[in-house]
Amino acid sequence: MTTLQAILWDVDGTLAETERDGHRIAFNQAFEALGLMWRWDEAYYGHLLNITGGRERLRADMAQRPDAPPTVGERDALVEELHRRKTAIYTALVRETGIPLRPGVRELVEEARDDGIRQAITTTTSRANVEALLGLHFGKTWRQVFEVAVCGEDVAKKKPDPEVFLRALKALNLNPLQAVAIEDSPGGVAAALAAEVPVVVARSAYFAQATLEGAIAIGPGLHSRDGWRPALAGPGTGPVSLDDLRAWHQEMDSVSQFG
Repeated sequence: MTTLQAILWDVDGTLAETERDGHRIAFNQAFEALGLMWRWDEAYYGHLLNITGGRERLRADMAQRPDAPPTVGERDALVEELHRRKTAIYTALVRETGIPLRPGVRELVEEARDDGIRQAITTTTSRANVEALLGLHFGKTWRQVFEVAVCGEDVAKKKPDPEVFLRALKALNLNPLQAVAIEDSPGGVAAALAAEVPVVVARSAYFAQATLEGAIAIGPGLHSRDGWRPALAGPGTGPVSLDDLRAWHQEMDSVSQFG
């Protein structure tokens, strides 16, 4: 039986509700700073999240706007300027507002650290965004908790492409079945499955009703032991624990494609 040796953490929507409470707000402030009348409301931003990557969302949005720059070169230049401003605004927003970790996240991170389970960040958001959030919650030594961090700048293709997971596994010198990915979105789940990494889904605000298949477990969040499939054993109170993660990992051949 393969032993669980590492947890691969997504960031946006998984560690924290950064999409709803950070990125969308930062994009809108970047639009305003450049004198653009564009605004992304919560519903429309949820639609855009089906596209992975901030630059990619900007390009998709511009493709539908009659007031967007007419040429590809002009659009690309505007995308880069908007994304640069948005990243600066987002990192400041994280520091100023203290976007919290999702309930249950810190408990599992600390339990895994104390038990010697290796942990990595597997995200296609910008490294500056990751450093802002993890620095806020885990301090300047956050790399002692997450020994590998693969971010958007590190990959040629973003989720649902599996590159982010393949790079993390190579850095950790592990095979896919020695790890569990924790994700919240269809793109993240698809990327993990393509890399043959067993995946646990902690549903987020934007993907609460999304159709997600192939996970070894799926539930409302790490804060609750209720509402998970497969159901958790033991008391129905308290957060998801490392033992729960290990149990799902051991049973993965009966609940998903893994074996």
